[in-house]
Amino acid sequence: MPDTTAIILGASGSVGQALLAELLRCSQFNRVIVIARRPLGAQAGAVTKLVECLVPDMQPQALQQAVVDVLTSADTGVVGFSVLGVGAGTAKLSLAAHRAIDVDLNAAFAKGLKDSGRVHHLAFMSAVGADLQANATGSGAAGMPRYARVKGEAEQAVLSQGLALVSIFRPSLIIGSVHTPRILAAVLTLISPLMPAKYRPIRTTEIAQAMVAAARSEPHQSGVYSYTEMKALILRMA
Repeated sequence: MPDTTAIILGASGSVGQALLAELLRCSQFNRVIVIARRPLGAQAGAVTKLVECLVPDMQPQALQQAVVDVLTSADTGVVGFSVLGVGAGTAKLSLAAHRAIDVDLNAAFAKGLKDSGRVHHLAFMSAVGADLQANATGSGAAGMPRYARVKGEAEQAVLSQGLALVSIFRPSLIIGSVHTPRILAAVLTLISPLMPAKYRPIRTTEIAQAMVAAARSEPHQSGVYSYTEMKALILRMA
């Protein structure tokens, strides 16, 4: 897949920054489009293959149209990447506010990719335990049923937009995220070998590597990647 364009939603977050760096390093991507509310900064803007598409009013319709518009000039194959999600503070959000970001914006992004006619594959970051049938009441904190419900709804919303391929990534605790306490990350890393594989902590850089590896391998069907599958993708493409 030489001379491929990548388009990213959520590049300002911890995983998003790692993903952007990985894509900029990868020679198979000759153009990287970032969809964001605000500029990423002078250092990122100095990279010649980076294109920033600003959507200050990040509402579903505006986002969807911006994706279509920015891809009209794409003269190569395009792969979509989304790592957009509320990183912290979900316990303080109402269910509607959480859905407005994780579900509605990701659905609009996927719809824009589909409508552009240029994209058939989306690599999408969800979370371990995502469950469309989980209880929608109670706390929305990470790891609680309502959080799992929103992640499940986000997955379903993306899958329903009609893209041919959707690769879903479900990390557990993310090492290197600004939202993960260092002490917790250190403790869980030590006991990681004793934990069920899908709940093992994983680094932001490893998630990024796995997502790029999935795009490079051009899978024949949609799939879900947890810790074990992400590690396997990284090894396969090393």
